[in-house]
Amino acid sequence: MCASKEPPKMSCYHGVSKPIYIDEELLQVAVLEQGLQEPAQRIIEAEGIQFNEARRLSLEYRNIQKIDHLWEFTSLTKLNLNNNFIQKMEGLDHLVNLKWLNLSFNNIEKIEGLEGLQKLEVLKLSNNRISLIENMDSLVELTILCLANNLLQHLDNVVYLRQFKKLFTLNIYGNPIPEENSEDKYLLFIAAYFQQLKFLNNIFLNEDIRTRASIKYNLDIEKMNQGELQRQQAAEEQRRQEAELQLHEDAFVEQMNGSHLYNNIFQNDTEADKLHCLPGVDELLEEFEKHIVDLCNQLFEIGLAEHRRRKAEIDLFFRRHKIDVTESQRKASRLLADFEKQQKQRIEELQELSDEKERKSKVDACHSEIKLLCYNLMTVEFQLYSHMEETIKKFDSNISEMTASFSETAQGIFVHCRDLEDSHHKNIQKIANTTLEMVAKGESEDDLPDDVRMLFLDKNTVMDTLAASHDNHLQTINDRETQLVTRAEVWKVALIKRIEDTELTRNRMRIADIHRYADYLRGQLEKLL
Repeated sequence: MCASKEPPKMSCYHGVSKPIYIDEELLQVAVLEQGLQEPAQRIIEAEGIQFNEARRLSLEYRNIQKIDHLWEFTSLTKLNLNNNFIQKMEGLDHLVNLKWLNLSFNNIEKIEGLEGLQKLEVLKLSNNRISLIENMDSLVELTILCLANNLLQHLDNVVYLRQFKKLFTLNIYGNPIPEENSEDKYLLFIAAYFQQLKFLNNIFLNEDIRTRASIKYNLDIEKMNQGELQRQQAAEEQRRQEAELQLHEDAFVEQMNGSHLYNNIFQNDTEADKLHCLPGVDELLEEFEKHIVDLCNQLFEIGLAEHRRRKAEIDLFFRRHKIDVTESQRKASRLLADFEKQQKQRIEELQELSDEKERKSKVDACHSEIKLLCYNLMTVEFQLYSHMEETIKKFDSNISEMTASFSETAQGIFVHCRDLEDSHHKNIQKIANTTLEMVAKGESEDDLPDDVRMLFLDKNTVMDTLAASHDNHLQTINDRETQLVTRAEVWKVALIKRIEDTELTRNRMRIADIHRYADYLRGQLEKLL
């Protein structure tokens, strides 16, 4: 089971003088070679005839040095880049639908760049220079992993793969595992630590192997399972908290529940802290905190409820958008089906004509039909785009009304917060004036700390300190109000712009596809002349 410590064999230039790079031309050739949909079919797809239609892409044995220009292949499910000269795993971020990736026989030294491939099921990295299994946490669907003939040296590092609960085939044959790990230990170690694994290096892990592995590593596995459970629970709690915080941020009311705003109001207010020793101040602070917290909790609940309303409106918009686009596609599909049926007959008739003049007349008629098809397809697209403009305008109005209503409600609650601060400030002023009189008469000197007694020796200093503290408290309330209202407005504007830009892009792509298909049809006719 242990392999020699010689480096694995790498890919070569395959007869080419130097490595090449992935570019637009290379990708176009590769996609065409692998049978992308016919132009007539492509025209009815919502996304047009771009690279994002491709499901599979094979770029093996091309001496590629760098992965690049794949950002449009968002529908790709299978990518083959084996037997090249690739040194770095990169440029894969946008392949969010990829399920199968082969990077074997390259010069890769580090596993990286896989964060976006959450649907990946098969990963082949054999015959590279990888020495550490890492950076694969996002591959939750991984079922097959091939790392044969790399530079892995530690079985303990393989334990990293235990997190992939769907992994059933693992190949790490030909790695320079130290010789003290005998074949039996190697096999039993993996069998013990990977209960869900079915095949290791093409060996079926049968019941006998499982039993021997369990006996040998029982205590180690029990200890590891306990540790993993604790880490899993901690991770789940962290994810729960992060999701909850994200929800609060999306509702613009993060840290509005509880005493957060109250604590922020008095944060770093050292002068106000000195007043806690005065009779009646603690009771005032408790009452102030209670009322502020009640208002904040009220705003928090309203914010979450309004977020649910906005989300429902957004979901409804996108459901309607999908229905409208689908219906438009059906109309275009029917137009194309009728046209292609007649076009096929017209082409057959053209091919049988021998008279040049008659053939020319027939070709002119075909051109007219193509022009009519383009007009009809453009009409369908124009109707959809016009309808979407109205739909987006109505959606904008609804979302703007919701956002404005929530902002207005929030501003009303913040007004109450400021009123509470004003009332609290006046009550503190009364206690301060009473204390000033007592200090002036020498009646409370023994009851006050030195720094507070020194503060109350001068009335102007006390009043200035209270005024500054009051202003800071109001500023904190104002800042939180401004933050909420501003973020809500910025979110709304960005949402509408994103929807408008997406729809404009879709419209331009559709129009370009119609022109491209018309050119394709005209090109077919020219070949018959």
